Amino acid sequence: MPYRYFYDCEFIEDGRLVDLVSIGVVDENGREFYAISTEFDDSRAIPWVRRNVLEKLPSPGDKAWRSRERIRNDLYDFLMEPVRGRNEEIELWAWYAAYDHVALAQLWGAMPALPREIPRFTKDLRQLWDDRGRPKLPTMAGRHDALVDARHNLARWNVLSPNRA
Repeated sequence: MPYRYFYDCEFIEDGRLVDLVSIGVVDENGREFYAISTEFDDSRAIPWVRRNVLEKLPSPGDKAWRSRERIRNDLYDFLMEPVRGRNEEIELWAWYAAYDHVALAQLWGAMPALPREIPRFTKDLRQLWDDRGRPKLPTMAGRHDALVDARHNLARWNVLSPNRA
């Protein structure tokens, strides 16, 4: 059985660059990880990202603010903790997952640097929702907060899970 993680990333992108702002991850047992990069370039953010993401971030004194290197190391430890020494693979899930996976993978640099234990792709909850006939999903408490969105992705999974089909 895979060990599932549900996540969301907030980022600044311009069609060429995907610059991580924050990442929230929730595992299937409710453990949580949240981090905000101290290294994103806010001058590249479009007004929508400023209004809906950057202006809603906690103050820079919050412990969630970390360097990309620290986010990478802390995230790796978080992802590996429940599966170390066990014969379980990790599964990553996100809503519209493509950009989220790029933002996550780029913490390690180019794709070949991504640790073997971390999947090379993220499964897409939005696609699963479509495949399941678009059942009613839980309403979302907030938007564009990576941890709130990751929690919501777990709630979506709980509706869409193959065990419920």
